[in-house]
Amino acid sequence: MQTVNWFSTYHVHHRVTEHFRKGRSFLLGDAAHIHSPAGGQGMNTGIGDAINLAWKLAAVLAGRAPDELLDSYEAERIGFARRLVATTDRAFSFATADGRMADILRTRVVPILFPKAISFEAVREYIFRAVSQITLNYRNGPLSAGAAGQVHGGDRLPWVPFNGKDNFGPLAAMTWQVHVFDWRSGYEAAGLARDAIYLLRPDTYVALADRSGVPDALNRYCADRGIRSLTA
Repeated sequence: MQTVNWFSTYHVHHRVTEHFRKGRSFLLGDAAHIHSPAGGQGMNTGIGDAINLAWKLAAVLAGRAPDELLDSYEAERIGFARRLVATTDRAFSFATADGRMADILRTRVVPILFPKAISFEAVREYIFRAVSQITLNYRNGPLSAGAAGQVHGGDRLPWVPFNGKDNFGPLAAMTWQVHVFDWRSGYEAAGLARDAIYLLRPDTYVALADRSGVPDALNRYCADRGIRSLTA
């Protein structure tokens, strides 16, 4: 080729805003964090931001929770955004690095090792969980409390199939929910505890995991955070 009719220079930006909330203004998606398309994580992250913020806004506007609930949006999402930007930055740098060694790794080593690595089910599951962001949790967030079995406040509720159904059916409704399970061996294998109470947030993350199973634990949780109603 001797003639170039048109070309464009691609610039990659890796940035995270200093705050996700300032007063009545909120940033989410590409307005809050922007990075290379490596891993295809931008859309998932933006949707996660929106879901996290939406149910909190709805609760505050309806008078069911104090304004302070909205501060948990930044507390839960900004740390993940920073880690994601750092990860995609490293991946993009590897993919575009100059030099003979980088070229050998991309064209010789990775094509041989990667197919062998993903032949192991554990590796495939890890990649799936990481890319789909299932591993994301809010354990250190201000809305997370307790632990029962292997499940902590801030975790995703483990998925358990039974009799052709599963325990995720009720989660289609974006409401606060209390889950207490009729005990089955599959629940223990999934990390759930017998007779425990799991309070689910509207975005389906576990807010409270209480091994005692005492209903008063729900009242204490709500009182401590100023939540006045768990109804939608």
